[in-house]
This record gives sequence, C-alpha cells and structure tokens, in this order.
Amino acid sequence: MSLSFDPDALRVLAEILNKSGLSEIELEEGDRKVRLARAVAPLAMMAPAPVAGPQVAVPAPVAAAAPPAVDTIATDLAKHPGLVKSPMVGVAYLSAEPGAAPYVTLGAQVAAGATLLLIEAMKTFNQIKAPQAGTVTRILVAAGAPVEYDEPLLIIE
Repeated sequence: MSLSFDPDALRVLAEILNKSGLSEIELEEGDRKVRLARAVAPLAMMAPAPVAGPQVAVPAPVAAAAPPAVDTIATDLAKHPGLVKSPMVGVAYLSAEPGAAPYVTLGAQVAAGATLLLIEAMKTFNQIKAPQAGTVTRILVAAGAPVEYDEPLLIIE
C-alpha cells in the first residue's frame, strides 16, 4: 500500500515544530500516521545571575581567572550527588495547577519521597519525587518548559 502526504501540510507541521520548540510531532488520522522529529541540542546549564548588592571599590587582581565555561558548569551539575534528573520526556510543571503555590522553592526543606514537580507526558501528569531528604538549592527548569529524558531538574543538598 502506497501512502502519499501533502508536502504543504508537512511544511506547516515542520513550522509548528520549529516555532514551538518541540522535538517531535506525531499525527494519526485513520490508518495514516505521520511523525516529524528533529535533533535537539542539549540545553546549556547556566549559573543563576548574581543578586546586585552595594557597590564597593575593590582593586583588580593582577591576573583574573576566567569564569568557568558553560560546558564545565553543566558537567559539574551532572556529577552533583543531589541532582534530580527527568525520568521522561514531557513538560515540567512546578505546581499542581496554574496560580497554585509551587511544590518546592529555593531553600525549601524536602523529605525523601516528597513531590518536587510534575512532568506531563502523553496527557498524564507524573509526580517527580525527592530521592533523598535535604534542601532545594537549585531549580534548573522553568514552569511549562519542555524537558528531555535525563535533563537536570533541580538539586537537593
């Protein structure tokens, strides 16, 4: 059986894929099915911006060390013992519903097994639980952001 697809429809789907930031789209109509996917570069992990404080004049050192590269920061995060990674592809939600308080905030104490966030995959909301007790020191994902498998979500120390 030979299937043909409308090239214009495929272009429209490709535009939606690129504009939405999704890594794939799959449509099914009757016995016809089409899946468009693109390779997604891993997101670079960035350190949070420092909070502005009082301006103090400090003499510049003779040879200032260069700040660590983003790749180095991402590698360091990947090795962190308290890193919580995404177990699936989906969309991350930090609260149970829009406008509700987030499950965790920076500095929050969490117990092992406490819900940290939700990941929606295939219209199912999956609770991501704390693997250990501790303090949430970094939240590395934004509410409503798409996440990939094994992507860093947050750090518990």
